[in-house]
Amino acid sequence: MQYLLRFLIGGFAVSLFAIFGDILKPKSFAGLFGAAPSVAIATLVLTIVADGKAYAALEARSMVWGAAAFGLYAYGCMRAMAQHGIRAASATIAGLGVWLGCVLGAWFIFLR
Repeated sequence: MQYLLRFLIGGFAVSLFAIFGDILKPKSFAGLFGAAPSVAIATLVLTIVADGKAYAALEARSMVWGAAAFGLYAYGCMRAMAQHGIRAASATIAGLGVWLGCVLGAWFIFLR
């Protein structure tokens, strides 16, 4: 039953975010609103139903810090490729260390 609810909520949210992304200019931003926000919303709704608001708030904070770490990871990969000519595979593999350090640091400082 939980998978059906996740499917329905996620599908509705993906459709809603796809419409929102289609309205934005430039069109390259449309993909940003396709999957991650809708999956996060579906997960939080199901978490509230199953485990309560307090646990969902903890999960939401974790999602925010994970997204911030991913932003730093993506920025670092972009800079490494654009300014230093590092290949994409090398930049992304090296960037995983940056992401892991950010996530573990955020967990240790804010979420523990």
